[in-house]
Amino acid sequence: MSSQVTLLHRTCYRYDRPVAMGTQTIRLRPMETCRTPIESYGLHIRPEGFNLKWERDSCGNDVACVGFLDRLTHFDIEVSLVADMTAYDPLLQTLAPDDHSDMPLEEHSAQPECGDEVRDFLSCYPVGTGGDMLGDMMAMNRGIARTVGYQRRLEPGVWSPEETLRRKVGSCRDSAWLFVNIARHLGYAARFVSGYLIQSAGMADGAEVLTGELHAWAQIFIPQRGWLGFDTTSGLLAGQGHIPLAVAARPEDAAPVSGLLDRCEATFNVCMKVERLFT
Repeated sequence: MSSQVTLLHRTCYRYDRPVAMGTQTIRLRPMETCRTPIESYGLHIRPEGFNLKWERDSCGNDVACVGFLDRLTHFDIEVSLVADMTAYDPLLQTLAPDDHSDMPLEEHSAQPECGDEVRDFLSCYPVGTGGDMLGDMMAMNRGIARTVGYQRRLEPGVWSPEETLRRKVGSCRDSAWLFVNIARHLGYAARFVSGYLIQSAGMADGAEVLTGELHAWAQIFIPQRGWLGFDTTSGLLAGQGHIPLAVAARPEDAAPVSGLLDRCEATFNVCMKVERLFT
């Protein structure tokens, strides 16, 4: 069976009137540090008549800045890519001696103020006592996955760590942001990740069914290993199905699409299709 898969991701915005748009920031390109090999990538924008400029921000994200001169009634973004989904062991990751691309870490280490909910949660996990940072973070990841049930939320924004723990449910971005804050509270460098999650949904009519979705997880900087991904929805380490698109100290700086536009009534539709590539 081929290890390569194709992913097609369409996002279509519709507006109830012609609107002027500011520069739209699109963070939908796999990062150069993605451990899953990306064999090809394409970004397509509609309608025509736009200016596009690629930039790399301070976190290493490849950002497409798109500007339109004319007013628009619709805005479509299409991403296509081919990824090699050969399995790998995340724990075999090591930091090359000359790899300083992720330094400095100060921006990702600022210790936040934590409420009673976070302190009560931490009291259940005696982390930092045995000198095993990786083991502590893996246990914390599993603990969050057990405590916070997954709830799909279409409304924008990320809940505070205290809100997520009070509700005991949350979206992937809510639980990931909870983990980032807990890790920083413990003195570790942590950052928020937005990306694609590709996984198998089993078999149907004798054929494998693959699914893809936008997802969020956390990365913790582990000495001698570098940034290691922790999926707080599953409680597992990020693997070949996790394709990071953007990392940031704050969730809003890793949003897949952001930008200003005129006041209007807007709707959007997202479609994602993943298939195994047979040659």
